[in-house]
Amino acid sequence: MSLKSLYNCRKYSLFIIFLLLFQPGFSQYQFNKIDDWLNENIKDLGGRAVLVLFKDGKLVYSKTVNDVSKRQERITKFIAKRQGKDADELLQDFTMTTKERIASCSKWLSAALVMTFVDEGKLNLDDSVGKFLPVMTANGKGNIRIWQCLGHLTGIKAGSLRESLQAMKNIKSMDEAVAGIAQLPMEGEPGKIFHYSNVGLQLAGAVIEKISGKSFETLFQERIAKPCHMVNSDFGNGPVALPAGSGWSTAEDYIHFLQMILQEGQYNGKQVLSKEAIAAMQQNRVSKDATIAYSPAEAGNWGYGFGEWVMDYPAATPENSNGIPGSVRSDAVTSPGLFGSFPWVDYKNHYAGFLMVFNLKNKGRNEKYKTLKRLCDEALSK
Repeated sequence: MSLKSLYNCRKYSLFIIFLLLFQPGFSQYQFNKIDDWLNENIKDLGGRAVLVLFKDGKLVYSKTVNDVSKRQERITKFIAKRQGKDADELLQDFTMTTKERIASCSKWLSAALVMTFVDEGKLNLDDSVGKFLPVMTANGKGNIRIWQCLGHLTGIKAGSLRESLQAMKNIKSMDEAVAGIAQLPMEGEPGKIFHYSNVGLQLAGAVIEKISGKSFETLFQERIAKPCHMVNSDFGNGPVALPAGSGWSTAEDYIHFLQMILQEGQYNGKQVLSKEAIAAMQQNRVSKDATIAYSPAEAGNWGYGFGEWVMDYPAATPENSNGIPGSVRSDAVTSPGLFGSFPWVDYKNHYAGFLMVFNLKNKGRNEKYKTLKRLCDEALSK
């Protein structure tokens, strides 16, 4: 072999070693089954999906799949025409930075925001809403507690997310939104009836606005979005935020938030939430004797903490000295959205995942979530 050939071989070998050393760590895990699951289910997921997984301080998996069917394309064009939007824009391929509606994935963000006030001592979980919102007291609902607002245990009979979104279109202020909630009927004793809805987080959002004198959106940007480097996330451009469902985000942004949750409230060296706040959010708050008035099918038999479902459903223990039921901390938590996006954090296997999709078809969604998570658990536990 000539000296030139030997030199070229050495250069090539060093280049290969460089790639092996500095690639983002994907090769140490086997993701074939996850790839297959995405490809097999992409039609049922709406034709477009982004899946990201975070472990050991870095992204270990990032994949986009775009395969919109002719039928999905026709439906999207029909919706675009009705809404006066650009169909081509709505049909663009998903990427890590695609900004999309995340529906109830918003609840996790909102509950975390409320907990920053608890961390600062400006709010107690056992505070009554009537302390801050006199209209609730005037309508016989002032005794509802903040923890009940965060756990869908207000006892207020509420409409669906779609109904709430429709009603919010004509609401001009947070005070007006609260006044509407105050007029709703009760369906049970606060703390004793679980009804997954928007009202609790709307009340909690109104409370922190009263405490701070700032809008919910401003508070979210200052306390969650900026510290977690969520540069393309917000709660829409309407006059009033819907804390339970009007959020917009990207896969890149939301995995940053989940990174903070996984790392006990810390993001890039900054403590966004205390460890105690994270733990408090991840305990089942639905007591054994609570009545389930409404729980979405995609939640299966999961329990509920503050703004997030507890996937392993640890039984709630008797109420503590403050009257708040609790449980051991869950090993896995999530807050899936109406449009199919599925974020989760798994403490047993020490990783976070986010599946971003946009799809109204929810049949069999819970089983799909559990299957995907099981495949990710298997891949990342090795």
